[in-house]
Amino acid sequence: MNTQESAGAKQRRSAGKLTGAALRNLGLCLYALFALFPLIWMIICTFKSDAEMYNTVFRFTPTMENYRAVLLGTDYFKAFLQNLVVSGGAVLLTVVAGVPAAYALARYDFKRKEGIAFQILSFKFAPEIMVVLPVFLIFQKIGLYDTYFGLIWVYQVITMPLLIWVVRGYFEEISVEIEQAAQLDGYPWFQVFFKTLLPLIKPGLVASGLLAFIFAWNSFTFPLVLSGFQIQTITITSLRYIASDTIHYGQVAVASMIAVLPEIVACLFIQKHLVRGLSFGAVKG
Repeated sequence: MNTQESAGAKQRRSAGKLTGAALRNLGLCLYALFALFPLIWMIICTFKSDAEMYNTVFRFTPTMENYRAVLLGTDYFKAFLQNLVVSGGAVLLTVVAGVPAAYALARYDFKRKEGIAFQILSFKFAPEIMVVLPVFLIFQKIGLYDTYFGLIWVYQVITMPLLIWVVRGYFEEISVEIEQAAQLDGYPWFQVFFKTLLPLIKPGLVASGLLAFIFAWNSFTFPLVLSGFQIQTITITSLRYIASDTIHYGQVAVASMIAVLPEIVACLFIQKHLVRGLSFGAVKG
C-alpha cells in the first residue's frame, strides 16, 4: 500500500512539474509575442497599401509596392551606406580615444579626477539641441559642414561618455599586480596593454561599443542640422516618405525595418558578451 501511495505521489508531483513548466513556457511565449508585436505589426504594414493602412484587420491584400518605392524609387541604399560609414567611423574613433581615457581615469590619481569623469558622463545626458546650433556655426566656419568627418566628430558627444564609463569599471576590476607582473617579465607597457588588459575588458568593450553604434545609428538631431545634400543618414532620408497631404506608413515601415537590421544582426553576433558587459562594468566607478 505504501509503495502504491508513494508511486502515486511521485506521479502527481511529476504531473505538477510538467504543468508548471507548460504554464511558464506559455507565459514566456505570450510575453515574447507582446514584446515583439510592434515589430511584427511593422512588418505587416510593409505589405499593406495606403488605402488599407488604417484597417487593423489582419485580412488584407499584400502588395510589394512599398518595397519598390523605397528600394528602387529612392536612394535609400546610398543613405544606408552613408549612415553605416558615419556610425562605424564614430564607434572606431570612440574606441581609439575612449579606451585610453578610461584607462587613465581608472589607474591614475590626479586633481578633480571624479569631477572630470562625471563631466564626461554629463555630455550624454545633455540634449543634443543645446549644442547643435553652436556646432553648426563652427562647422560652417572651418568647413566641416556636410562632411563625414564632421558628423563622426560630433557623434563623440553621444558615443564616448558611455564607453568611457563602462570600460573604466572594467579597468578598475583588473588588479594592478597583473600589469606589474607582466612588466617584471620584461614586457613593455604597450604589449601589456594590448595582450593582457584588452582581452580582459573585451565584454565591456563589446557591449559599450554596440550601444555606441546604436546611439550613432539612430541619431537624428545632429545629421538633420549638420548634413545637407552630400550626406544624408537613414533617419533623415525617412522624412521624405512623409508627404504634404499624407504619410506613407507602408514606406516608412519598410525604411524602418531595413534600418533596424544592422542592430539586430550585431546583437545576435555578440549577445554572449552583451549581458556580462553591461552588468559587470557599468556599475563600477
